[in-house]
Amino acid sequence: MDYGRVADLSVTIDDVELQQREQDTSSGFTRTTTTVLLRGDGHVGRGEDVTYDGEDHHALAESGPFPLEGAYTFGSFADTVASMDLFPSGPQRPPSRRYRRWALESAALDLGLAQAGLDLGDVFERSYDPVRFVVSTALGESPSFDRIARLRDAYPDVELKLDPTPEWTAELIDRLAATDAVRILDLKGQYAHADVHQPPNVSLYERVFGAFPTAVVEDPAASEETQPLLAEHANRLSWDVPVTSVESLKSVSFEPRWVNIKPSRIGSVEGLCDVVSYCLDNDITMYGGGQFELGVGRTQIQALASLFYPDGPNDVAPSAFNDPDVEGGLPESPLDPPEPTPGFGTH
Repeated sequence: MDYGRVADLSVTIDDVELQQREQDTSSGFTRTTTTVLLRGDGHVGRGEDVTYDGEDHHALAESGPFPLEGAYTFGSFADTVASMDLFPSGPQRPPSRRYRRWALESAALDLGLAQAGLDLGDVFERSYDPVRFVVSTALGESPSFDRIARLRDAYPDVELKLDPTPEWTAELIDRLAATDAVRILDLKGQYAHADVHQPPNVSLYERVFGAFPTAVVEDPAASEETQPLLAEHANRLSWDVPVTSVESLKSVSFEPRWVNIKPSRIGSVEGLCDVVSYCLDNDITMYGGGQFELGVGRTQIQALASLFYPDGPNDVAPSAFNDPDVEGGLPESPLDPPEPTPGFGTH
């Protein structure tokens, strides 16, 4: 995934617009995102800011669009954005700076590709393939099997990504394991700026590794108590939150075998290209990850998965799977490949 293939794309911007969205989620919070629209030469490029704090989105809406009109190469646009303070106040937490930068860069990439009449597959000489996906869902403040039962009633073949907590009972774990549908278990042990952070818990880790012997286990926290267990299962550990660059990937607690690729967490197209290339060169299995995108950000991560890791347990399910109510009629895994239309992802 050679960054040089996109760095020289011409990008002409005549107008910048921001559109804010809000939606309730199955995880019990209201999601707010901002879509960046860059217009130029009769085309529109879109990117989505997945900053989690509503205050940061509201402050952006009040301050207005960024002054980015002009003619660039994609590389010079990325350099311009990197030099800007993208937050009129804040942000509430440091990772949001990367999220907003990704929104602007992905919008410019979308626009530059559209203006050149190219899609992302053309640029990287790869074909779009059907995308396997898992559904990531919360089990409630008092964890129960109820939501899983509803999902499986509507979609019997659904595969799952779940977040174990110390409140999971032995009965719940047994019921989940019996589905043979759990593909990823996210221990939330690497967050420093989020309420979902979980400290290392050797009892929970033992139950998770024992009950789900083939599941990928994401973002464990190493401690004196958990280290031996993690070492025993190192071949199925995966990394998400720590992965912001190739250097960060090289510094995780165990040699990486699995990586959750989140472009917004990496923050730049160049950084994404570097991480994907490193994983391809070092036989690290990739899968895509989402951040409760409400718009084009979701289709863009689906497009990346389709090109680079279509067979992984991709956490890129259609956004409607995050709705509080489970409904039938949604696309099932694998997703059809996106149409190879000019731009980055489909709209």
